[in-house]
Formats: sequence, C-alpha cells, structure tokens
Amino acid sequence: MSLAAGLGASLVTLGSTSVSASGTSIEVTRSPSCGCCSAWIAHLRRAGFSIEEKLLDDLTPFKARLGVPDDLQSCHTAMVGGYVIEGHVPAQEILRVLAQRPTATGLAVAGMPIGSPGMETGGPPDRYDVVLFGARGRQIFARY
Repeated sequence: MSLAAGLGASLVTLGSTSVSASGTSIEVTRSPSCGCCSAWIAHLRRAGFSIEEKLLDDLTPFKARLGVPDDLQSCHTAMVGGYVIEGHVPAQEILRVLAQRPTATGLAVAGMPIGSPGMETGGPPDRYDVVLFGARGRQIFARY
C-alpha cells in the first residue's frame, strides 16, 4: 500500500483532485465503554476532521437503519458527506471516498484488525480490507 495506515497529513491528492479533512465534520456514534473507538477518533482528529461524537448503548438497530451489513460491522459507525463509515477505516480512505464520490452506502473495515487506526498494539499488524459497500454490491476499496 502506498499510503501509510497512520495518516499524519490532512491532505490527500488523487490525480487532479485533492480533499482536505480540515473543517470536515464527521459524526461518530459509538459505545460509551469502547476504548478503541476513542483511539480511532484521535486518528481522525490528527487527520484534521472535526468530530461530533454520540454515545449509544446498543448500536445494532442504528447500523441496520444505515444499511451496514452484519458481516461488515465493527464497534463504531460514522457519517460524513453522505457516506457511512463502519469500523477502523483509515482517514486517508475516508478522504479518498469523499474525493471520488462513488455511488455507494459507505466504507467498512470489518471487526477490529490489529494495526488498523485505533487498534495499534505494537505487535505485527493484521491484513485487512477497506470495503466499499452499497446497493450495487461490494468491492475492495483498499487493502492493508
């Protein structure tokens, strides 16, 4: 992968299109007891996103209402620019989806892979996919 999982800059350039997270508000809904969600939010803040945080004890009905498939669910769900962001999606992939604007419901990183943003443990990272999902099906948007 040409971009590191831990985005330090808040600007991504894609061909002639660039998108900055600076000033972009992302609404994150998470469980009040989840620590890795807070670490993922810190990753987004470092990338320049403005965070609006909501706490919810049971996210299952919320995720279902947004159209997140059961097998792609993780511990937190965000909304930005009309897209659902499920789980530990790297900030640069959120910026890329905002720049490219594909027809989709959103992006997901299923589960809680070690080494993904918010899940850094110092050990060897897991391989994981960032999946673009929606009414037209699914495709791998990025691979780590």
